[in-house]
Amino acid sequence: MQDKNSLSDIEQKLVMQYLMDGNVPVTLTPVSEMKDADKDTVQSVNSAVFPVALKAENIKVDKNGYILLDNPPQSVKGFCSKKVKVEFYFNRVGLFFYSDVEDRNQQLCLKISPDIKRILDVEEVREYDFKALIYFDFNNKKDINVECYPWKYEVLFSRPVWKSIPLENQHKAKDYLESFVEQAKMEKNAGNGIQLIPVCNFLTMDESDKIQSVQDRRRPVYVLYLDHERIVLGFENDNLNLCAGDQFGMKLSFSLKQGPITSRDIFVTTVTNKLYYSEDKSKICADFCYTSIQEEDLRYVYEKATKKLFI
Repeated sequence: MQDKNSLSDIEQKLVMQYLMDGNVPVTLTPVSEMKDADKDTVQSVNSAVFPVALKAENIKVDKNGYILLDNPPQSVKGFCSKKVKVEFYFNRVGLFFYSDVEDRNQQLCLKISPDIKRILDVEEVREYDFKALIYFDFNNKKDINVECYPWKYEVLFSRPVWKSIPLENQHKAKDYLESFVEQAKMEKNAGNGIQLIPVCNFLTMDESDKIQSVQDRRRPVYVLYLDHERIVLGFENDNLNLCAGDQFGMKLSFSLKQGPITSRDIFVTTVTNKLYYSEDKSKICADFCYTSIQEEDLRYVYEKATKKLFI
């Protein structure tokens, strides 16, 4: 019985020819030695190595089906004599195969495997204590339904800390932060500015090297920060069409671990207070300030976010 993510014989031949005919950008990830029973399962990656994306100009394919790595980065040279997972796109579909990186006359190369498979969607199982729903657009007077979930690289309801930003991103994040702080001083609309840390983290986090099951799939809208005054969302440029001053109705849903009621829903109205853009405009963070919130809800959010009693 054929594996559900294996290509058919005809598909295999088409993809093999596609790889042979042109230089295809690929991502290499070293994997540990695998047992036969686990040959289709990526084992834990060595903590010192990460996926490396190779551009088309760094790749040549010879007539024998070997991918020759031309002037590979230093990180790839460490993959020599290791098994790697090779990922790439064919007609926007994510595919992969396994191969060994060889050194032939001081030329790194790897054999194109005929056993090419589809990259399957991996459902990330996470229990969310919080989620948000943008349900009404006041500017256009229409119902909308945009679900927003916590971003996995930040912890909601705790004070943001600079060390949450990966070390390799901190220099760029510092540049963003200095620019945003200068804007905030002039505009005087950023509150205490603590929300700028997750904003800088989101704008500098690069997940573009990760090959997906479908190329250019739109990522969800993420909640980066939340307190009793504002909620900050992060998303890709084409996810939401926003302008400063836009007003929305939102539902904030908090999971309750005790009692007969499983969640507490808080309805607020918000205004888009500030938009923060990445340098290439591909990512945006939106700072929404509450324009109305019930006093008992304000108290609840304040105490949950600050761990202090509302007085």
